[in-house]
Amino acid sequence: MHLSTTVTVARANTIERGYCWKAIVAVKRLRVDTTACFCRVDAGLKTVAGAKRFVPGTKLCLQPDIKPSIHPTRQKTPRGDRNRSQSPLLPGLPDDLAIACLIRVPRVEHRKLRLVCKRWYRLLAGNFFYSLRKSLGNAEEWIYIMKRDRDGKISWHAFDPIYQLWQPLPPIPKEYSEALGFGCAVLSGCHLYLFGGKDPIKGSMRRVIFYSARTNKWHRAPDMLRRRHFFGSCVINNCLYVAGGENEGVHRSLRSAEVYDPNKNRWSFISDMSTAMVPFIGVVYEGKWFLKGIGSHRQVVSEVYQPENDIWRPVYDGMVAGWRNPSASLNGQLYAVECKDGCKLRVYEEKNDSWSKHIDSKMHLGNSKALEAAALVPLNGKLCIIRNNMSISLVDVSKCDDASSASTAEHLWETITGKGQFKTLVTNFLLNLAGRNRLKSHIVHCQVLQA
Repeated sequence: MHLSTTVTVARANTIERGYCWKAIVAVKRLRVDTTACFCRVDAGLKTVAGAKRFVPGTKLCLQPDIKPSIHPTRQKTPRGDRNRSQSPLLPGLPDDLAIACLIRVPRVEHRKLRLVCKRWYRLLAGNFFYSLRKSLGNAEEWIYIMKRDRDGKISWHAFDPIYQLWQPLPPIPKEYSEALGFGCAVLSGCHLYLFGGKDPIKGSMRRVIFYSARTNKWHRAPDMLRRRHFFGSCVINNCLYVAGGENEGVHRSLRSAEVYDPNKNRWSFISDMSTAMVPFIGVVYEGKWFLKGIGSHRQVVSEVYQPENDIWRPVYDGMVAGWRNPSASLNGQLYAVECKDGCKLRVYEEKNDSWSKHIDSKMHLGNSKALEAAALVPLNGKLCIIRNNMSISLVDVSKCDDASSASTAEHLWETITGKGQFKTLVTNFLLNLAGRNRLKSHIVHCQVLQA
């Protein structure tokens, strides 16, 4: 009995040692340099030598059939931990206070701020930073001017009215560098859209691109539904409306119209105009879109569009009769340039249905093409007049009611940049005699962007 017990215990010890040895062997088999295990390089390799061709120093995995999940991989740091581990925006300050400081930096310095570090770049590339600037009243408006040079090329410039500096911009995309009759509009206050137009080689386009003043980059947008050039466009309730224009084909003049909603990111057709038209002037006044242009029979036609009813109708009142280009609406009033150099404005009075009121600077510059007023846009609550020679004047129309007579309206005018404006009379006279006073370039579009 004692012997059998001894044998049984010995067998048990032997069996136990065997299982322990197998366990030790199994553990040793799992001890693999997983960062260099060849089965993470190429599962088709069956030798250590083959794996070493890809990863020097690789060890053979003794259990290639084990699940890859047990191979330790580099764990991603949770977003909260990353934020805690990364350096602060401004050393010694919480990020919320640092952002409160950065949003007060003038816009002219933002290009430099993006170069400081990646965190600053990401901050200034997002919508949060500029939305916060806008909500706190720190957003600044710049004037963006597109010109066509003598060789037909499109160039553009940005002007900072606060520091009176011209700012560099990324080049205009190639498809619009020589385009004709394209539209230009601003959505959301900071996105400048270029759409449609006629390529000298490919003809009419449906293409739409936009520039973001927040990222200083160009982006693509959905194409229009119809190809068109020399059409009318406007923005109502942050939606882009396009109507009329021309297209290659039998029926060159178009009656169709469409609208782009940036929230839905798509175009859709609206009601056709009463008659086909190639617009040469347009304005939004009292929530309605007024267009004036050349009809299919070369006659002057005018129409008004009401977005709430999706209805076009002809218009023949005094507002259209005395309407001239350029024009703009500001604070419920409609203004238009009276003289060629833009030194006198007309004001539409709805109660009289006439353009009888004027705002005169009494400082007329001349009738040359270079001094011709090319655009009239609202800027910081004032009207901004831009001429072909890039000279810019501001008119504080909010005080024009106090200046009832023309003689007291001179103080409402202010010149904020005189680039090319103050040529002497002698220089102009000599250029005229030599036949060299031709216009080198002219403005095709002018908009105001906020950031």
